[in-house]
Amino acid sequence: MSPTETRDSVKREIQIEIPAEEVTRQTESLIQKYQKLARLPGFRRGHVPASIIRQRFTEDIKSEVVEALVPRYFRSEAEKLGLKPVSQPRVTDLHIHEGQPLRFKASFEIMPELKVEGYKELRAEKPQVSVTDEEVENALNDLREQHATFASVEGRALADGDFAQVSFHGKPKEAEPASIPDMGTKTVHMDDVLVEIGGKNTMPEFTENLRGASAGEERIFEVRYPEDAPDKRLAGKTFTYTVKVNSIKQKNLPELNEAFAKQLGEFDNLEEVRKRIRDGLEAERTHAAEHAAKEKLVEELVKCHEFDVPEALVERQIDIRLERGLRALAAQGMRPEDMKKMDLARLRAGQREQALNEVKASLLLEKIADEEKIEVGNEELDQEIEALAKQSKQTSEAIRARLTRDGALDRIRSRIRSEKTLNFLYQQSA
Repeated sequence: MSPTETRDSVKREIQIEIPAEEVTRQTESLIQKYQKLARLPGFRRGHVPASIIRQRFTEDIKSEVVEALVPRYFRSEAEKLGLKPVSQPRVTDLHIHEGQPLRFKASFEIMPELKVEGYKELRAEKPQVSVTDEEVENALNDLREQHATFASVEGRALADGDFAQVSFHGKPKEAEPASIPDMGTKTVHMDDVLVEIGGKNTMPEFTENLRGASAGEERIFEVRYPEDAPDKRLAGKTFTYTVKVNSIKQKNLPELNEAFAKQLGEFDNLEEVRKRIRDGLEAERTHAAEHAAKEKLVEELVKCHEFDVPEALVERQIDIRLERGLRALAAQGMRPEDMKKMDLARLRAGQREQALNEVKASLLLEKIADEEKIEVGNEELDQEIEALAKQSKQTSEAIRARLTRDGALDRIRSRIRSEKTLNFLYQQSA
């Protein structure tokens, strides 16, 4: 081999020459294989002359020689030059002729040479969180609402503050424009639903049309959903509802006393409940504030370092972001056929800047981890696997086996290492 190398930031191109004797040896080996397998008119299987094989299968043999030798010699030469490709090589200028060396060029990308500086001078605001007594009481009242009971009311019609236990069936109004995609929503049907008459979360049309109705009565009315309705399947549509009032209920809230505290768990009194609520709210806000501060740290870290990033890594991150977004859309009810209509090229372009910054941040955190000798022990990895097992209700052994099979253990270790490095940056930024 007589390679040469050209440099351009994270891009590399090397020229490689595979000795003629190696090409000949591979070619002869393939001819023997073809002789054993080829079935040609006038020849018994396994007795086709090599000259005929060469003539009939010239291009096939050349292709197999290239497939067998090019990847192996590329890997070997990249290793000799101390290069670690992060993308598949693009092979050009391929020359393969009988009795001659096989020559080709391979273009690929490598990790950038990074030098991180000034990261110990980065500063982040430490969160000062507080929880008011009013917020604690609001949370306590929410718990009280969750433990409400409902008693049947007879002998009168529905009034504000009552709860109607209803069954309803809704269908899109026939005059709906056909051009509006329904995303799978044809009809809506639900049984035994509680509707609060005059409730803040009750649609006005339900309150207005059910107020004054008695148990056993049926009402038919229309509901026009706003364009910004949370459920995209209903946004901008008009539905005709047939609603039957099965019964009238009155909500009874539990008294705020020691009995209620004990009902909530291992509490002796309401003060213990209030303390748990306050601690929970403080922890939640502290976590949110720290997360925001860490994001700003990473943003500053990326701003302070200008370097080229391999396109292959950016494309990979765009794939991850798109997959995550499409999963979220599917969870919201979007059908696969509607996803196929999406302009993926435009979506990819829209994800590019954020994906680029995420890759830069990942590379910088990895470099800082190297500088600070931050590592992830087996015990930390075991804890992560235990958490995943508990979350998915599987055994740790099953989770470890799947992660090993999918090659995901290294990715998890890398993620934990990045989190530890970010925590390091945050702690020393005081």
